[in-house]
Amino acid sequence: MKDVVIIGAGIHAFGRFDKTAEEIGSHAARMALADAGLAWSDIQASYLSRMYLPATSGARILRKLGGTDMPIVDIEAACASGGAALRQGVLAIRSGECDVVMVLGAEKMPRGFMDPRMIYADWQIEMGLSLNPSYWSMRAMRHMHEYGTTDLQIAKIAYKNHRNSVHNPNAMYRKEFSLEEILGSPLVCDPIRRLEICAPDDGAAAVVIASADYARKIGARAPITIASSVHTIARYSADFRCPADSMSATANNEGPTEVTARKAYEQAGLGAEDIDCFEVQDTDAFCELEIYEELQICPVGEGGRLIDEGVTEITGKHPVNMSGGLISKGEPVGASHLGQVVEIVSQLRGESGARQVEGARVGLAHVLGAGGNCAITILRK
Repeated sequence: MKDVVIIGAGIHAFGRFDKTAEEIGSHAARMALADAGLAWSDIQASYLSRMYLPATSGARILRKLGGTDMPIVDIEAACASGGAALRQGVLAIRSGECDVVMVLGAEKMPRGFMDPRMIYADWQIEMGLSLNPSYWSMRAMRHMHEYGTTDLQIAKIAYKNHRNSVHNPNAMYRKEFSLEEILGSPLVCDPIRRLEICAPDDGAAAVVIASADYARKIGARAPITIASSVHTIARYSADFRCPADSMSATANNEGPTEVTARKAYEQAGLGAEDIDCFEVQDTDAFCELEIYEELQICPVGEGGRLIDEGVTEITGKHPVNMSGGLISKGEPVGASHLGQVVEIVSQLRGESGARQVEGARVGLAHVLGAGGNCAITILRK
């Protein structure tokens, strides 16, 4: 397969803005082009990841950069939309169809809980199964029952991520909270508390990707290799994510993260022990803990031990969510994964300042969402 590299990265801060999606998205796209040292006319195809924006949003946003004859395609795969779009860009280059591609994620999210009609059946809404924290809570409570995971361990993850966010100018919330403040914040859905959960918001992130040959031809600055780009919908969701036509509290099939991680590690020729830093889907703090296990950073049931021992701190053996994670950044769904990828690019280039992982050479970005959609991107310096 052709080597594919990231030669440009850009981001619009995540938060709430009195701006249109076109303004937010085009900002990130221009930044990525400038980072790559390319003109908009050099790009041969573009992909937009989004979930809540209207049809043809890719064209609406990117026409602000100028009219061209390139294909611009909107892609949606719930929270994994950015990973699905990036994979399509990678495939376009590996096929030989394109040499250089723009992948942009952009979103303006509704306030409060997301519109359940986007992803749930009427009967699920009527039964109260359409509020995401309910199934996050079920996973957490089951893990606590089986492995002794504690409220304090879950709070420590939120504590870590909020502390990391102080050094991220692109995060929605940039404030450190004490463990007492986190544990004392209102319950959203037991055991998950307000300061342990992410909020929907606005944002955009973009990367310019190219064949390694093209990058060499133009003398690209610090290209980062895409070692793997995988998107799956697991055969067995193995969690309580919608649509839940049937479920079991005891079934132990491989879930979306486990399936996708296995394929991503195989494609990259790497294992969890080879990854220097991770950005993962912490829609709530427990979700991050469980992902430690599903990415094989530790055995099942030992996620709490990792946070107790400081393994996932920026200075630990396996740093996770150096950016502050979704708990601090918020989650503009279409931009979420590409925001993670931009963070990993920054880490591998050594440009992350106070949140820099020393000597980082390999990084992994992970997203997980409705319908069992999961995407993992592994980047290598």
